[in-house]
Amino acid sequence: MSVIATIEQLEAIYGYPNDASTVKVADRVTPAYRILIDQSPFAVMATCGPEGLDCSPRGDLPGFVRVDDEKTLMMPDRRGNNRVDSLRNIVRDPRIALLFLIPGSGSTLRVNGRAYVSADADLLASFRMDGKAPRTVIVMTVDEIYFQCARAIVRSDLWNPDKRDPGSLPTPGQILAEMSDNRVGGEDYDRAWPERARQSLW
Repeated sequence: MSVIATIEQLEAIYGYPNDASTVKVADRVTPAYRILIDQSPFAVMATCGPEGLDCSPRGDLPGFVRVDDEKTLMMPDRRGNNRVDSLRNIVRDPRIALLFLIPGSGSTLRVNGRAYVSADADLLASFRMDGKAPRTVIVMTVDEIYFQCARAIVRSDLWNPDKRDPGSLPTPGQILAEMSDNRVGGEDYDRAWPERARQSLW
C-alpha cells in the first residue's frame, strides 16, 4: 500500500487549484452567497471536541440559518435527541463548518468559522416557531465561505426521485430493536414516529 504522507506528495498527484477554485472564496457572506443561505432548508454541521469529530444534520424552513450581518450567521437548535454532541463540542472548541444543500440545485455552500452557543432570551424568542422557541442558538463568525462545484451532486444523482427506494432500508425501529435486543424500537416505534415528529418539530 502506498500511503500519501506529505503535502508535496499530494501536490505531485493533484497539482494546484485553478482560478475558479480560488476566486470564489470570501471571508464574509457576499450577496450571492446570502441567496444560497436564504434558500437552503438543510445544512450539515461539523464540529470537533476532546472526544473527536461530529457531523450533524440541521434542517428547517428555507432560510432557517439567519444572516445577521456579513460576518455572522445564527442557527436555532431545534428539538432533537438531546445528545447535544455538537453543542458539547462548540462550548469547548469553537471551530465549526457548515455545508448547505438546496434541493434541486447542484451547488452546495461551504462555510468555515468559529461559533458559540447563546441562550439569550430575546434571541431565542426571535426564532420562535409554532409558538415554541429553541433552547439555544448557535452564533457563527464566518472566516471562509465558498460554493462547491456540482460534480458530487451530479455523480450521485441526488435529486432524482426515480433513484429512491426507502422501502429497501431498515427502519429506525428495526435498527433500535436490533441494537437493544428488542428492548427499544420495533414496529410500535415506527408506527408512532410520524405523529411524534409532527408534535415535536419545534
